[in-house]
Amino acid sequence: MAAKKAKAATPRRATCYTVEGGKATLARKFCPRCGPGVALADHKDRLACGKCGYTEFKK
Repeated sequence: MAAKKAKAATPRRATCYTVEGGKATLARKFCPRCGPGVALADHKDRLACGKCGYTEFKK
């Protein structure tokens, strides 16, 4: 049997942050229902919370 190859890790988490003056800040908007700590997912036509289902549609 052939050994399975490990999948390459994609740096998706790095795209959520911006570095300014040595400090990393979250570049995404927080959910207004869940509060700080729960970021909204950025889709093509909307922003959505994976925890409570809150959705803001882009114009």
